[in-house]
Amino acid sequence: MLTPDKRLIYRHHKDGHNHTHPHPFSPELETQRSGGREIKVVRRVLDANDMMAARNREFFASKGIFVLNVMSSPGSGKTTILQRSLAHLMPELRCAVIVGDICTTQDADRLSLSGAPVVQVNTDQFGGDCHLAAHVIERAMAGIDMDAVDLLIVENIGNLVCPAEFDIGEDQRVVVLSVTEGEDKPAKYPLMFRECDAMLLNKIDLLPYLEYDVETTLQSVAQIHPGMPVFQISAKSGQGMDAWLDWLREQVRSKRT
Repeated sequence: MLTPDKRLIYRHHKDGHNHTHPHPFSPELETQRSGGREIKVVRRVLDANDMMAARNREFFASKGIFVLNVMSSPGSGKTTILQRSLAHLMPELRCAVIVGDICTTQDADRLSLSGAPVVQVNTDQFGGDCHLAAHVIERAMAGIDMDAVDLLIVENIGNLVCPAEFDIGEDQRVVVLSVTEGEDKPAKYPLMFRECDAMLLNKIDLLPYLEYDVETTLQSVAQIHPGMPVFQISAKSGQGMDAWLDWLREQVRSKRT
């Protein structure tokens, strides 16, 4: 639906919170029995998502749009990072944002202040999905003039598990980890750090006040994903942001060529 301030909100509803839920394009259902209970199992859900993601990727390539999927746990500072990033990237780059949340438009409201077109995706009904899937991205694009976009940023729903499993047609994936979360997160959630192309270690301005070992985190990430670039930043102070933004600009330039 279109809100009074002209932001499109697509609400994707489902019955119950289950990662193997059917989508409009879902493949066949298989019924199994376990302990007298009948369980419906959705087969090839990820395969169906990958097909839609491939369609999205082909569309983005035809437009020369670089797509960045930004993922993290809740409270890592994704939105603040994106606010500061957009302030430096625009108008040099024509940016647009798709924001995923279970409820509220708070993050989208903050990002819309940049002047970039922002589409909010809410998955709130009955608990909501904990990730954005490829078909949701396709629908959200209807609220954006894709001919006027160089960089599309997807701020995924805060979760270190599910978003890593769903390809949405992006070019690169970035995971944000804040120093307030502890050094153990890469080891606890290896798939996320293995599937991403870069990592932002945020809130380093708080290091003097924390018992946090940066080297332990870097070693853990290097074991899980050797060679992945890690940018140590503070979205609040701006420390380290230049290196991150230079990397992102280079990705966009590479996609154009």
